[in-house]
Parts: sequence; C-alpha cells; structure tokens
Amino acid sequence: MEERVLRLEELLFPSIADVAVLSVDVNDEAVRIEARSTVAGAVCPGCGSWSRRIHSSYLRFPADVPSGGRRVALRLRVRRFLCPVISCGRQTFAEQLPGLTRRYGRRTERLRSTLAAVGLALAGRAGARMARVFGVSVSRSTVLRLVEALPDPEVPAPRVVGVDEYATRKGRHYGTVLIDVESRRPLDLLPDREASSLAAWLAKRPGVEVVCRDRAPFFAEGATAGAPQAVQVADRWHLWHNLSEAAERCVADHRGCLQVLAPDPAQPAPEPEKFEDSSGSPWSRGHRFADRTRVNHATVHELLAAGLSRRAIGRQLRMTSRTVKLLADAATPEDLFQGQWQGRPSKLDAFKPYLDDRWNQGCTNAWRVWEEIVPLGYQGSYQRVRAYFREKRLSPGPVTARPPSPRVVAGWILRRPETLTETEHLRLKAVLVHCPELDALTGHVRSFGQMLTERQGERLPQWLDAVRRDNLPGLHTLAAGIDRDRDAVIAGLTLPWSSGVVEGHVNRIKMLKRQMFGRAGFRLLRKRVLLYS
Repeated sequence: MEERVLRLEELLFPSIADVAVLSVDVNDEAVRIEARSTVAGAVCPGCGSWSRRIHSSYLRFPADVPSGGRRVALRLRVRRFLCPVISCGRQTFAEQLPGLTRRYGRRTERLRSTLAAVGLALAGRAGARMARVFGVSVSRSTVLRLVEALPDPEVPAPRVVGVDEYATRKGRHYGTVLIDVESRRPLDLLPDREASSLAAWLAKRPGVEVVCRDRAPFFAEGATAGAPQAVQVADRWHLWHNLSEAAERCVADHRGCLQVLAPDPAQPAPEPEKFEDSSGSPWSRGHRFADRTRVNHATVHELLAAGLSRRAIGRQLRMTSRTVKLLADAATPEDLFQGQWQGRPSKLDAFKPYLDDRWNQGCTNAWRVWEEIVPLGYQGSYQRVRAYFREKRLSPGPVTARPPSPRVVAGWILRRPETLTETEHLRLKAVLVHCPELDALTGHVRSFGQMLTERQGERLPQWLDAVRRDNLPGLHTLAAGIDRDRDAVIAGLTLPWSSGVVEGHVNRIKMLKRQMFGRAGFRLLRKRVLLYS
C-alpha cells in the first residue's frame, strides 16, 4: 500500500514535495484527488517563526491542469497553525504548499503558470479560446491579469545595447525599445522617446560600451548624456536607406536626361484620345467621374467660404479628411484630373525598347519576342506583349516606350552592376553618357557601397569631400547630416555591430499590439516584450 501512494504522488505531483495523496477517483468527466500536506509545521509569514501547534483545518479546492482531457478537481486539506510569538500581529496562519498553492489562490501554481504562458503567446481573447480547448474555462481579462502579475526577468548588465523607437499610435505617440545586441534579448521598454528618458536608463548601467542606434537626434543626445563612455554606432541599413532616398532625389532633379531612353519617332505619333472641353480639362462634361468631382469641389469651397472647418465639412458631407483636403487644396476641379487618363507603369516598360528594335527589324511575331525577353528578366504575361504589338499594327504612327521613372533609374544605380540584366545595363549606360551629374552620382553611390560592405569607415571624410565638389544638391543634404554625426557613422561603417536585431523586435511589438485588440497598455505590452522567450 505504501508503494502505491508513492507512485501516485510521483505521477500527480512530480515536482512538489511533502504532499500525500489520500485517494483518487476517476470518471468520464473529472479526476478527483484528495491530498494533504505531510510537513509537521509551517513558518509564520508575519514574523518567520516555526510553529507546530495546529489550530484547525479546512478544505481548499484549487483548480489544476486537466489530465487526459478530464477536469482535475483537487480536494486539499490545509491546516491552520498558531503563531508561537505573542507579539506577532498574526495569531493564526494557514500553511502554503510551495509549488502548489499561494495565498488566496484559486488555481494551482502549475495551472497559473500554464495560463500565463498561453497569455504571453496569444494575449487575452485568443488565450482564453486556447485555454477552453485545453479544458480550462477562463476569461480574457483573467489571462491578462496573470500575465501582468508575472515578475520581470533578471537581465545581466548589457555591454552592447541597441535602441530604436516603436509606435504606440503611429504618427502621434512613440516609445523606446532597448535590446541586448549580444544575446538578442529585450532589455526594457520606455513609454516615450525623449532623450532624457534614454539618458536616465543608460546612466543606471555604467557597463554599457556600445550603443547601436539610427541617426535620430534624440537618441544621439540621450546616448551622449547617459553613456558618454560608450561608442555610438549608426546603423548601416539606415545609412544605405538614406543614401537611396538622396539618390532618387538627384535622379528626379535630372529627369530630363532620361529622355534619351525614349527617342523621338521619325513621324510624331498622334496624341492619345482624351476627353477635353474648352477649359483644357482631360475630362469632358457628361463624364460621371468628372461631374461628381466638380460638384464636390464646388460644395466644399462654398462651405469653406461660409466659415466651416474642414472637419465639420467632412462630417456634413460624409467624406474622409483626406478627400476634403484634396478638394480644398485644389484651386479648380481640373487640377484633380491630372494623370487620370495616363496609363499605369507596366512590367513591360523596361523591355519596350527591345520590342521596338525587334519590330523595326521586321519581327512581328509576339510569341517569339516574348520567348526572347523572358530569359532577360521579363516576368509578365504573353498577353501584354501581344497587346503591345497589336497597338503597333493599328497605330498610324510608330509606338515608342516612355522613359523610365526616376525611381527605376535610381534602382539601377543602387544595385550591384553584376545583378543588372543586359538591357538594364545598356539603358543605364546610355543615361550616364548623356548626364555627367548622374555619372558622378553613380560613382559616389558605388564608392559608399564599397565602404559599407568592406567596413572601410576611414574613407568617409574623403567621400564627403568628393560629394561636395559635385553639383548634386540631394547628396549635399545627406552629406551635411552625416557630417553632424560623423563619429557614429564611421563606427557604423567600421565595427561589426548593427541594429538588425532591434528592427526584428520592433516588428514583433507591432504583432503583439495587434493581438491585444486595443488593450495593449504600456504595462501589459512591456511585460509581454520582456518575457519573450
């Protein structure tokens, strides 16, 4: 009989000592377990004195983790002891079984930890639904309370810290997330992105040696004030992203040079048919879209003249704030029609010069030309090629491709030369031959890319001087910003540290916020982020 009781205890409470299982009753719906403590006494929670004097006993019925799909009903006999110290404020106290119960607890510790783990992974609503699948009935608010009651993890003193912002409400409220770059674990969440908050956090941790950040001024000021001994490292991805934006601005400033990729035909092609009225609008009277836009434009401007605010106009006309802004900012309805009749960019645009050449060579078979451009990188359908050739057959004049957009040309400049297709390489070469400014831009971009990939940060001053000597205002703005943060940028182009792991945690914070359906207060969000495993 003694051996049977030990096996039950090891099976039902494998990690809990000093518990005796008195009986087990199993039916189709539940498992009923009667147990008691085997310890001779208990410690008073008030004064810490050991007591063996039993005052009374009572039954507790804490919920436990289901077993085999059945609900577990625990019937636990608990004793109440007398405190031996007369001066203690507690005359009696109830015993607690470590690892099984806690004061005022309605669930066992293992069920409590299980529900908290479900809440950390799925939050309230989804966690409550998953708990019901396990056989535990619990509300979403209880799941969230169990998560909030978890203690913060103990994190060792970090040496390399990554810092970035996250949005609690995009465009309005932002916080700060701090990550241990070496262990890739979250360290803390701050409710704002003020430099003073970051400086106070870093000042409490004098062991920080490296701070990885983007080029935001508030992070630079906070890192300088809170950890003057640390080396600040500007993130390489953000540097390349800033360079790509500046390169696109430079190409847009010289968009006239891109016309070389769209040669004028021998005979001018007829203008595409447009709906024009006497005012020059591309939409005639009687067109449904044009008439509705004109009526809305006139109504909005009449209400503005009457003194109504844009928000009031939106409520009265049941329009979004963006629609009211577009109508209010347009001086005439015709300003809203610009670009409406023009075609959208197509996957075939980059290959139309090749198609024009094959057409001029006498090849009118659309299927054959489609088979030729697929190995060159074309990912569109055959129907687009057939429609383009059909347009050529029906058009009285030659049909030529439009010049590529500044973003497309900037993409050619920013990519590695060996990754460009033969067509892209030839078109980029034609642009650079006719535009010395874009040729200089290409040299600066590829020089910076070499610095970034080969960690040659010591070349940055020479690169900045070379940029200032050329007529590229877009790059001059970037160079001025880099010069103000030169030490951090040189460190980012030299040291192996980066903020990649921080960006991953920022994306995870976005997922956690969406899970909690608007109940992601700062305390709960911080708890879920810090207890990530």
